[in-house]
Amino acid sequence: MAHRRLHPHGVAAAGQLGCPRVHRRQVGSTNTLARQLAARGAPDGTLVTAGEQLAGRGRQGRVWTAPPGTSLLCSWLIRDPGPLLSLAAGVAVAEVCGDQALIKWPNDILIDGRKVSGILVEGRPQERWAVLGIGVNVALTPEQFPPELRDRAGTLGLAPVEVEAVLARLRGGLERWLNAAPDAVLDAVRARDALFGQAVEWERGSGTAAGIDRDGRLLVKLSSGGLDALDAGEVHLSRL
Repeated sequence: MAHRRLHPHGVAAAGQLGCPRVHRRQVGSTNTLARQLAARGAPDGTLVTAGEQLAGRGRQGRVWTAPPGTSLLCSWLIRDPGPLLSLAAGVAVAEVCGDQALIKWPNDILIDGRKVSGILVEGRPQERWAVLGIGVNVALTPEQFPPELRDRAGTLGLAPVEVEAVLARLRGGLERWLNAAPDAVLDAVRARDALFGQAVEWERGSGTAAGIDRDGRLLVKLSSGGLDALDAGEVHLSRL
């Protein structure tokens, strides 16, 4: 029986996550393929996976690369997405990565300060759909990271055969968290907040991370004593 899925603000959306599934041994980008399918009318919940990406994208235009068969590379088509889609996905991914996994706002997943997963949401709001791209370093070894990433990138340290099992757990987690009430999503993000109390910097300034507000924005306490709320952009931990 098909599920009735709710986005994080309680509006029902028909469909079952992962059905249909389109898999490619090799693809430029799962997000690009999912966006093409969305434009052609693919149904809500469509899943695109790949064994290898040749032009995978991360936030701020970065390239996401991994040896074949070592990472979970997937993109989900979500029609009528809610405003907390990215944060709800972050909670689902963090749960899959384990109790020690933290969320670096808005949606990087860290273990021991190292990034093991990234999330990229793209779409066309005017057409009421989004593509939720998720990459998880499931089975990479430290030696497989490029030298410039070895001090920042992490891995779950599993075997390549576990990639499908991680996908299955992620699908279940997404079903739960895309159905969750907004307050539950926000509480779960706050419980795994990697930035809380940390000195941070962003394009416009710096301050101390002070939590997540009810709209999913990052609160930052400024040196002047004021409070700023960031709703987009990239935040870095200050290097003292």
